[in-house]
Amino acid sequence: MKTYTVHQAKSQLSKLIQKALQGEDVIIERRHIPVVRLSAVTQSRRKLGFLGKSVWMSPDFNKPLKEFREYA
Repeated sequence: MKTYTVHQAKSQLSKLIQKALQGEDVIIERRHIPVVRLSAVTQSRRKLGFLGKSVWMSPDFNKPLKEFREYA
């Protein structure tokens, strides 16, 4: 784990991002005190469930059921 000063981080940000993407720990320090850890964000693709698939519903889907009329 290598540490960098804020000044070094400013001038080498692209290189530090690349190191973080490769899995290396990148620590940025101010006055010899670690203040920031740079790490890659892992994202997974979301699945959209049934979207994109055709779903058939009966034309009377939203009509009240006869069995429940006394409760309405």
